[in-house]
Amino acid sequence: MEIITGVERRRRWSPEEKLRIVAEAEQPGVGIAEIARRYEISRGLLWNWRSQIRSGALKPEPPPIFYPVQTIREPADGNGPRPVEPSPAARQEQVSDGKIEITLPDGTSIKVGHDIGLATLRRVLTVLRR
Repeated sequence: MEIITGVERRRRWSPEEKLRIVAEAEQPGVGIAEIARRYEISRGLLWNWRSQIRSGALKPEPPPIFYPVQTIREPADGNGPRPVEPSPAARQEQVSDGKIEITLPDGTSIKVGHDIGLATLRRVLTVLRR
């Protein structure tokens, strides 16, 4: 008789963990069953991950890309933007204005309002980076 005292939870494996476990299973002289027992997963799940890697469905996530940010403010005379050092007053001005300008390394510039959703902005930037 087996008594289960706690609630069994479904584990979540990150893509990096899956890749590491499959790489371990692919080492010469190592059996799939041995690796499955070590990580307490089914052999079928390990084979599934292996198939996903071979088909390209499972791959490591690319590292995040960080772009340099420069705060700019348009002068009152309208001659275009000029760089300024970020200050509390400048931050206050940006918040009240509600617009953000993003200039990509290739010179592409995007102006968005404060009400744009993160998912929408991400889709736009993904298209522009292609």
